[in-house]
Amino acid sequence: MVVLPTKPDLNLNRKKMDHKHIRTLQILEEIDNDHAPSQRDLARKLNISLGLVNSFIRRLAHKGYFKVTTIPKNRVKYILTPKGAAEKTRLTYEYIQYSYKFYKNARQKLRDLFQGFMRDDVKKIIFYGATDLAEIAFVSLQETTIKIAAVVDEKKAGEQFLGIEIQSIERMNEIECDRILITTTGSRKTVLDKLINQGTKRNKISLIK
Repeated sequence: MVVLPTKPDLNLNRKKMDHKHIRTLQILEEIDNDHAPSQRDLARKLNISLGLVNSFIRRLAHKGYFKVTTIPKNRVKYILTPKGAAEKTRLTYEYIQYSYKFYKNARQKLRDLFQGFMRDDVKKIIFYGATDLAEIAFVSLQETTIKIAAVVDEKKAGEQFLGIEIQSIERMNEIECDRILITTTGSRKTVLDKLINQGTKRNKISLIK
């Protein structure tokens, strides 16, 4: 099964995969798992509204990607058709290409950014956002002398990320660091404004451009 991220809001000068295609692949993946997911199950797993799931289901069924049948207890089961399996394969290949280009581009930008940090004598850094991008940043950081001071993520505080306990934003002022790197894939402007409003100096915050 391909594990797919939520829609990123990050400019890495790459060709983006159409977000509708990502949702389609997610739904076809879940249907192909053969555990009869309900539309409510799909909405929860994909973190989208029930109405949006219903719209996708109707559109994909109309295209002939799966058949709808009734199973005991009056539940509905979706069965992937050969046409749906072929579309899932095509979208999986497209997603792998997209992911590889994203990774390669992000790695180069992070190398350049971290080299600049070392020239500025940065010793410790905080990642804001426990995301796939933060994992790539962590890999890139191993090529430098810079240490990771903490990973901060409001929604995941207390969880583990790469063996590090994720901290809440309220604890940031207690953590000694030279630079904060925004690694969230949500709205970076929202995070930037939040950090500045809580007293973090703008020149201490870095973005991956």
